[in-house]
Amino acid sequence: MGVALPRREPRHRRGAAHLGDVAGAAAERVARASYGKLVAFLAARTGDVAGAEDALSEAFAAALTGWPASGIPRAPEAWLLTVARRKMIDAARRRRTGEEAAGVLQLISEELEADASIPDERLRLMFACAHPAIDEAVRAPLILQTILGFDAATIASAFLVSPSTMGQRLVRAKTRIKHAGVPFRVPAREELAERLDAVLAAIYAAFAEGWSDPAGTEARRRNLAEEGIWLGRLVASLLPGEPEALGLLALMLHAEARREARRDAAGEYVPLAAQDPARWNPALIDEAEALLHGASARGAIGRYQLEAAVQSAHAARRLSGRTDWAAIEKLYDALHAVTGSPVVAINRAIAVAETRGPAAGLALLDALELDAALAARLADYQPYWAARAALLARTGSAAAASDAYQRAIGLESDPAVRRFLQQRSAQLGKP
Repeated sequence: MGVALPRREPRHRRGAAHLGDVAGAAAERVARASYGKLVAFLAARTGDVAGAEDALSEAFAAALTGWPASGIPRAPEAWLLTVARRKMIDAARRRRTGEEAAGVLQLISEELEADASIPDERLRLMFACAHPAIDEAVRAPLILQTILGFDAATIASAFLVSPSTMGQRLVRAKTRIKHAGVPFRVPAREELAERLDAVLAAIYAAFAEGWSDPAGTEARRRNLAEEGIWLGRLVASLLPGEPEALGLLALMLHAEARREARRDAAGEYVPLAAQDPARWNPALIDEAEALLHGASARGAIGRYQLEAAVQSAHAARRLSGRTDWAAIEKLYDALHAVTGSPVVAINRAIAVAETRGPAAGLALLDALELDAALAARLADYQPYWAARAALLARTGSAAAASDAYQRAIGLESDPAVRRFLQQRSAQLGKP
């Protein structure tokens, strides 16, 4: 399970942190462990994600007022589910709409015993959140809210939009799920790969938002990376036979293992090639390696396994003392064949520069600009200009490198990375 998250205050937890008693702590534990599980159970039967969240919020409110007086139930999960189910049934009866009848009847028919096991249907909910009918940009935020209970303001802060905008997007997505009849199911085998990739992409997007705070100083973003890993663990546990789920988790763990090494003692940026492997987290690396080995044994290589394999090749420097650039180049060749991504193409060019010289790497970067549409995208892409500047500097083209560095500096928002690029630019032409 994930760690305690004092920085977020989801709707179902408001007030829990202030109780300071056993009942409040019990409600907090159940919320952390089971919020998404309970929402998934309710929403899968009615198709109403927002209604499930509202009912569960009322159930938690009832727990926070009732448990201190009556004591903690023997099965807190089942107690909350029973209360939330009744809230949903009452709300549906008040509305008396025919379209909700089937879901309400199912809720009534599935009355659980106090100690009954609650089916874990979070994976079904994640597939609904990542359905093609849902806008791609809102899939990751929707999963964060429905599975983890993040409120709209916290999600908005992490994804750099206003709380009102994020709230509107989430409401529209839930309405879309309900009215479009988005199915709550794990897709059939023939369509699983495509749909699973949407779920994994949403999880990786959440992780990447947290990873985009290199210093790890912004709590909401740092913990968002932790939650991305938590979600990755959840999917890997629910689909243990899917190699790409294992590959994504391995990729995120490899990246997280290097978090502390991304800054020096003074808070300055340290690029991967200059990082001290002794500062990498060996436990996370070992876990990532075991996951990647398990994924490769299943004989179906995909994007996330290849990306994790690149990170594994970098991590091998802690044992060998050197980076195997030839292996990394081959991995990027395979990854580019799978994705066609310009980001992968840039990293491939950097690897080629290490194996065949900076001129060969520059030739690959130049080739990207032959595509007018791609060139327009690269014009505002900082990593492209940073890579180009570094390779130009290595070929002795100081003036062109300086221009590229200025483009990269202007596009960079992180002060530490900006200082690093400025220092590199200032060294041009010096012996």
